[in-house]
Amino acid sequence: MTAALWPLQQAVYARLTGHAPLMALVTGVFDEVPENQPHPYVSLGSITETTDDAHNQRGLEASVVLHVWSKYRGYKEASLILAALDGALDRQPLDVAGFRDVSIAHEQHTQVRDPDPDIRHINVSYRVWLTKA
Repeated sequence: MTAALWPLQQAVYARLTGHAPLMALVTGVFDEVPENQPHPYVSLGSITETTDDAHNQRGLEASVVLHVWSKYRGYKEASLILAALDGALDRQPLDVAGFRDVSIAHEQHTQVRDPDPDIRHINVSYRVWLTKA
């Protein structure tokens, strides 16, 4: 089975950076966050894949983790960004090169207290199902 890691990351990144409501709330979306990047922003986290074949179709089930970073006092700003992420991804069509029948859904999220008391962090994961084209 050919991994979807890179095409899936490219598709998620393109969707997020092209989603005006999200981009109005953040200073950027990053795979590798630049030094001294102003908050708030979203960073791409890990992607986990599991084979999910069906009869004569090759498939994958993946989990995509994103991170919301904010310096707003409390979780209001980070929560608004999470809602914008959902607007961009949750149950929305997603074109992933080399795959068809792609579906994506919000799986879970967690508010995390960062060791830096000024930073608010939300981890969010999306479940993705893909069939090899």
